Order: sequence, then C-alpha cells, then structure tokens
Amino acid sequence: MPSTDLLLAFLLTTIMFAFLPGPAMLYTAAQTIARGRRSGLMAALGIQIGGYVHVVAAAAGLSALFHAVPVLYAIVKFAGAAYLVFLGLRLFFRKPEAGSEPARPAAQDGRRAFFESVSVEALNPKTALFFLAFLPQFVDAAATLPIWAQLLILGTIVNLIFSLADVVCVLLAGLVVTRLRRSGRAQRLMQRAGGAVLVGLGVNLALHRS
Repeated sequence: MPSTDLLLAFLLTTIMFAFLPGPAMLYTAAQTIARGRRSGLMAALGIQIGGYVHVVAAAAGLSALFHAVPVLYAIVKFAGAAYLVFLGLRLFFRKPEAGSEPARPAAQDGRRAFFESVSVEALNPKTALFFLAFLPQFVDAAATLPIWAQLLILGTIVNLIFSLADVVCVLLAGLVVTRLRRSGRAQRLMQRAGGAVLVGLGVNLALHRS
C-alpha cells in the first residue's frame, strides 16, 4: 500500500472533496425534500452502490475508454442526463400520496429512490472520470499490492467517505422536511422543488463539457 504520508494526504483530500457541496449532495437533498428522509437515505445508498461500478471500472482500466472514445462518453452522459430529467419531471408532476397507509408509500418511495439512484450514478461518466483522475495520484507502484488492488481499495474508501457526506446532507435536509411536512401545501412545494433540482442536475450534466 502507499506510504503513511501518501495515505494521510489521500484521506484529507477525499474528506475535503466529499464535504464540498456537489451534485450528489443536491440529488440526495432533493430526494429528501420531495419524498422524505427514508427516501433520501435510500438514495444515498443507491449512489454508493452505483459508485462501485466506477470503482471497479477504474481498477480494471475501463474508465480510460471515456477518454479514448469520446462518443462513448457522450452517449453515457446524455443517457444519464435524460434519465435525471425524466425522474425530475415525474416527481414534479406526481400527484400527492393520499390514503390511510402512509408507511406503505414511504417504503415504496424508498425502494424507488434506491433503484433510481443506482442507475443515476452508474450512468454518470463524470464520476468515472473523477476516479480516473483522482485515484492514480495516490497509487504506489513499488508497493506489494498490485496497482489494480490499490485502486480498488482507494476507490472503496472514497466511495464510503462520499456516502457519509451524503448521509449528513440527508439528515440535515430531513430536519427541515419534518417541520414543513405538517402543511399539505408545503409538502407539495417540496415535491416540486425536489423535481426541479433533479431536472436542473440533468441539464447541467448534459451541458457539461468533458
């Protein structure tokens, strides 16, 4: 493994990046605002699982394909952007849940948020490029572990720390949501706000230049 100094630099840099407000935080906050804390936490878990797709791809050298084949990068980017816009519009125009079984819709929303988030993260080529650019800086070619194993371990650590930051964001957003959900009108506005944020993230991804 890399030296202690290199690992310390890696951890400090990762924590700094993780707790800087970014698309993943906005996404989990939007899910929390629109669907509640349970859905926000499930979204954070989904992003973490989806992130492992990029960790494995970086360790296997597959992420380099996005640099070598720009068309592939564009296809994945626009697919991810379109999916985010679709999710946002569906959330924005969704009719408020009615009924006497609030726990069941919450569980359904949580599962939906999880699977949607796995897809959103897996279809985000910016995450792949981040791992491709970030992880090799902390790899020690002279270490006993092969480079692919170091990339896999470092990528897993990054993914866990970023997920911790997302969970903190969800819990903070949940404090606000708990108070506002007492009003039906506020609940509807939160749902629309969450949908609008997802649409904005999709547009931002589509317009982003690699």
